Amino acid sequence: MKKGIDVLRDGTLNRSVEFTRAEREVLGLQGLLPYVVATQQQQVERVMAGLRRKESDIERYILLNSLQDRSEQLFYAVVVQHIEEIMPLIYTPTVGQACREFSHIFRQTKGFYITPDDKGRISDILGNWPEKDIRIIVVTDGQRILGLGDLGANGMGIPIGKLALYTATAGIRPHQCLPVMLDVGTNNQEILDDVLYLGYPKKRLEGDAYFELVDEFVQSVQQKYPKALIQFEDFSTPNAYHFLEKYRDNVLCFNDDIQGTAAVALAGVYASTRITGMAFKDLHVMFLGAGSAATGIADLMVSAFQEEGLSEDEAYHRLWFLDSKGLIVEGRDQLKPHNLRYAHKHAPMQFMEALDSLKPNVLIGATGSPGTFNKAVIEKMSAMNDRPVIFALSNPTSRAECTAEEAYTWSDGRAVFTSGSPFDKVTYKGKEFRPGQGNNAYVFPGIGLGAIIANTRIISDAMFLIATRTLAEMVQEKDIARGSLYPRLTEIRNLSHAVAVAVAEEAFRSGLARVERPDDLEKAVADYMYDPWEGLSGGIAV
Repeated sequence: MKKGIDVLRDGTLNRSVEFTRAEREVLGLQGLLPYVVATQQQQVERVMAGLRRKESDIERYILLNSLQDRSEQLFYAVVVQHIEEIMPLIYTPTVGQACREFSHIFRQTKGFYITPDDKGRISDILGNWPEKDIRIIVVTDGQRILGLGDLGANGMGIPIGKLALYTATAGIRPHQCLPVMLDVGTNNQEILDDVLYLGYPKKRLEGDAYFELVDEFVQSVQQKYPKALIQFEDFSTPNAYHFLEKYRDNVLCFNDDIQGTAAVALAGVYASTRITGMAFKDLHVMFLGAGSAATGIADLMVSAFQEEGLSEDEAYHRLWFLDSKGLIVEGRDQLKPHNLRYAHKHAPMQFMEALDSLKPNVLIGATGSPGTFNKAVIEKMSAMNDRPVIFALSNPTSRAECTAEEAYTWSDGRAVFTSGSPFDKVTYKGKEFRPGQGNNAYVFPGIGLGAIIANTRIISDAMFLIATRTLAEMVQEKDIARGSLYPRLTEIRNLSHAVAVAVAEEAFRSGLARVERPDDLEKAVADYMYDPWEGLSGGIAV
């Protein structure tokens, strides 16, 4: 057992001035701490006061990052109690700037780095990670970080942030989380020229050598951490689809950009029908942007439309895509494989012309290009729909297709709006709108928690549809009344619990679980969840 200063230097043990007199005696902390024994609540208030004195969000990010190193339990107590204020600081939009500056603000390592130099020994070096019971891994290669592009090893801020959300919003135990950076270089010359850059200082590994390295990592995880769920994050679209198709049926994994984004967006579309009065099966949807996020949403919508009674062909023809070259139509040259199933028979045309021709009820942006939903676009959608549904999903906030204020103003207050990053409330003609954020954290933490409880073999498409419906059902009338298609973040732990129960139930129903079903599944999920106000709960044996 650690004692004395070693306890205070271990972020997983350190509770600082919260240690009681008896604990100080047993642990040899006398003289190492000030006299007063403070409560955890007092410590939370001290942290929040310091946080609010900071002049910029990146400074707040650095403070919270350091707190996580210093006292893990206090960090999560702060996040859980102040989730609406803290989530934008530890994830979008602030994490975008944190990734850009990662090598400049680096303090202490929080994750695992794999480079081309490690080929052939990844399983061996994974043994250097101190924890052995890993259940959730978030991995990126840094090639397509948010809407910011290739940031190389600086993209490690994404797995770190995602796993903090796993713990804060779904109670995944911190020691069971592992952030991984597949640092295979970067083609961003500005980053390579940065003398403080901490990553592999070469151009990106490509071709067979790249795919072999990723496969070695995946297979090494199966050996070292056979119960671990791998979440692929921010890979380029072709690679994201390649790995999803390769591993989804035989490895416990999913791609958050494709599947997580899809579940959250579809839940928002379901909720929007409570405002527009349109039946989901009657919707026509247009996507601006045809990358992994947009096509992932469409793929899940196809399944949802079919469950509503549409044929597969009818479902596909409710969904239309535009990219930088215009409408994706049959016969267009150089279409990516994931776009081909959405290439319908139609004349080629550009965005505004396509809006006129196809008259969508729902417009979803996943472009990474700010301002693409301009005044003319919003006015056109408003002319065709009493309540136009506008999803500006690109992250961070600076990349959103339009702002909340623009959507409400240009639609004369009629838009049903949501975004990928948070926007402040908007008052238009005396009415207050509080748009919800279509944050993947509404779904992926609960899916991970359900996977842990059921020890499921894979994550099935049915699990994502169930998670989607669970999220949509938890949107209350008070949320709808304030213009939000999602619950408040203050409800997110309850939501994650509900998603986990639903996902685990599907695993047991479908025969994908590798453990026996608990008699009381809801209690089993609740008992597992880490509560920073109580420390690690007793939990069930999983």
